[in-house]
Amino acid sequence: MSTATHTEELLLEDAGTVADLRTFVTRARAADDGAIRLQGAGHVLAAYVCVMRAKLLGEGTPTILGLRTMALGTPSDIDVTVSLASVADRLAHMDADDTRLPIPPMTVNESWAAVTAPRGAWEELGSVSAETLIDAAKTGVQEIGQIIPVNPGALIVNNARAAVWGREMDGVPGSIPGGAAFAAYALGFVAPGETGTIFRSHKWLRITTGRGHILVRPKAVL
Repeated sequence: MSTATHTEELLLEDAGTVADLRTFVTRARAADDGAIRLQGAGHVLAAYVCVMRAKLLGEGTPTILGLRTMALGTPSDIDVTVSLASVADRLAHMDADDTRLPIPPMTVNESWAAVTAPRGAWEELGSVSAETLIDAAKTGVQEIGQIIPVNPGALIVNNARAAVWGREMDGVPGSIPGGAAFAAYALGFVAPGETGTIFRSHKWLRITTGRGHILVRPKAVL
């Protein structure tokens, strides 16, 4: 549903940043082709996407967001939520040396974008290897494939995903659900040999790697 129209644009720092955003949007669409929240803070752009969330009343799927920060060529205080498809379309039409990204004029309403994770007071809980996250993601995908029958209904699919991705990972600090591992893997935030750091702020959880952040939001704030 449209809530506003505008003609703003973002000036990304360079062509490499444009390519970075393009990759992030492509991966996010493959995981869940929904929306992206673009939030400017000076010369930094924070791009949030939702990898998974509960879609049925009473469902236990955790709400898990991916966050990638990128450099801007000029400061911005923009804060809009638009469709991933519309951003992908504008990125596809940019020339090789173009760093100006027109913001899609039609914004969308997404419940996950209404609550922002804390910017401070994050307590470090420990670390997790990329191999652990990758293995949990691949194992979860395989398990869901074995659970779901041929031609399943939406309820069966969502219940299976909730059971697998809502289950805490063994031996990982902070009671991190398996869905966070899937999000990190799907968005390309982990690679073999790397390590993620786990943080908590109030009831929020976060996995941070050199490639981005995975945020796990408690159900109570939905």
